[in-house]
Amino acid sequence: MPSDVFRSRPWSCDSEVMWLSTCWWLRVPVQRLFDLRPLRFTKTWGVSWSRMAETLSAEAEAAGMLRAPAQQNGDAGGDARREPLPGLPEPAPGNGEQTPGGGEQASAAAPGPGKRKKRRGAAGERVVPPPKKRRTGVSFSDEHFAETSYYFEGGLRKVRPYYFDFRTYCKGRWVGHSLLHVFSTEFRAQPLAYYQAALRAGRLHLNEEPVQDLSIVLKDNDFLRNTVHRHEPPVTAEPIRLLAENDDVVVVDKPSSIPVHPCGRFRHNTVIFILGKEHQLKELHPLHRLDRLTSGVLMFAKTAAVSERIHEQVRDRQLEKEYVCRVEGEFPVEEVTCKEPILVVSYKVGVCRVDPRGKPCETVFQRLSYNGHSSVVRCRPLTGRTHQIRVHLQFLGHPILNDPIYNSVIWGPSRGRGGHIPKTDEELLRDLVAEHQAKQSLDVLDLCESDLSPGLTDPTAPSSELGEDSMQKLAAVPKMAGVVEAASQDLDTAASAPEKAPETDVTNQETDPLCAECRLLHQDPLPRELVMFLHALRYKGPGFEYSSPMPAWAQDDWQED
Repeated sequence: MPSDVFRSRPWSCDSEVMWLSTCWWLRVPVQRLFDLRPLRFTKTWGVSWSRMAETLSAEAEAAGMLRAPAQQNGDAGGDARREPLPGLPEPAPGNGEQTPGGGEQASAAAPGPGKRKKRRGAAGERVVPPPKKRRTGVSFSDEHFAETSYYFEGGLRKVRPYYFDFRTYCKGRWVGHSLLHVFSTEFRAQPLAYYQAALRAGRLHLNEEPVQDLSIVLKDNDFLRNTVHRHEPPVTAEPIRLLAENDDVVVVDKPSSIPVHPCGRFRHNTVIFILGKEHQLKELHPLHRLDRLTSGVLMFAKTAAVSERIHEQVRDRQLEKEYVCRVEGEFPVEEVTCKEPILVVSYKVGVCRVDPRGKPCETVFQRLSYNGHSSVVRCRPLTGRTHQIRVHLQFLGHPILNDPIYNSVIWGPSRGRGGHIPKTDEELLRDLVAEHQAKQSLDVLDLCESDLSPGLTDPTAPSSELGEDSMQKLAAVPKMAGVVEAASQDLDTAASAPEKAPETDVTNQETDPLCAECRLLHQDPLPRELVMFLHALRYKGPGFEYSSPMPAWAQDDWQED
């Protein structure tokens, strides 16, 4: 085939050779294939594929009918039945035709043009409804914000417990396994006895029908919903101050301890929810990350277009970021540049370390003051790796003064200075988790006990699992009447609410007979324990610059307690 023909095509030569090697294309005249050249692949390739497949399917059928007499007269044509088009469902057999499994299937009325035939299961087979289309771009709304309320106590912002629907479609690895197997292997937040009690209480749903038996086998596209009684950890009661707002962006001074967006156990105690509920600022797009324990300048875009524009500037390294921190000891007077690569030890626990196998990083440090015990240091990260400033300071032997992760004895006698860590990654994670479990401070690692594997659990630490006696009592719990369905969230990433949510009385949600958290007494942290001495001081880009005041712990006259 002439090469200039390929050059005139809207897709690549390699793609064209691959497509022409697919057998069903050979049923269509080659010239007709090249008449379809305007159908190029784009982000909406599904439309183009559908149009092309329908056209070629019709022509393939016509070609098949023309060849049928020749095949009946002895022409070697192989299987006369038309092959299904790749990516399209195989047509159902006609009256009396054998299915691939060997059985007969009754004839059905052919669907009209442009209509898909509904899938019918065999007798006794459980039919799974097709998945619902996701609504892209949906943000948190008043329905989400109304799920519960805040109250303030002891310098802390607290969230009243509330009912919440975790929702997810069946993962590929779950297909063919029972719900019992999935709960026992992947959702060990509670013992299996809890899920049996939740089933009896009507809190487990499959395709919006109450689950009757945990032995039910999951299929592709099954939709699961699990109603839980949700508790959130407290955060600082310090308010979120608005630094700037215009038609494009919202800039705030984020207090330490508050996550930017819903994650882990946090939902309402997040910057996104607090801004929506208390400042009526909704549908915001975070423009950069700040760790939960980091305070300072945090920027949001008001539209997707602004978000994309500034993210492009981030990718082009056009943004300048400046942080300030207080570190152990006397930091060198001269400017220090650290270029050590950083490796993520655990994404789940959120721990990193310097390692030659890590990603390249660069941070520039400059001492601002020294009070005889600790130093205030300005930090300019030139790359944006997870925990970059904290890990580089640990490597330099000057970890952040109150860093709960990187300034700990679990890293060894030198606390990780120079990258000397006399432990394997597994030992490091185990010791780090055990330390915070003993202090009842797993929230620092964005973990709860249900996230821990048996090898990381301290047997002497308080447990949230219900005992046998409690489970026997739960057997008598009646089915829930009008369980709150005010929200939903995918178990892996996104959050979206049902179309309609009933009004609820939050005062009736604070205790629940199945909830293990309701049976535990947690000691509240002190407000000062929620502050880490790392602050985002300034963000600068083309045409903008935003800064926040220097925190109290960075002042020259600050003294440790």
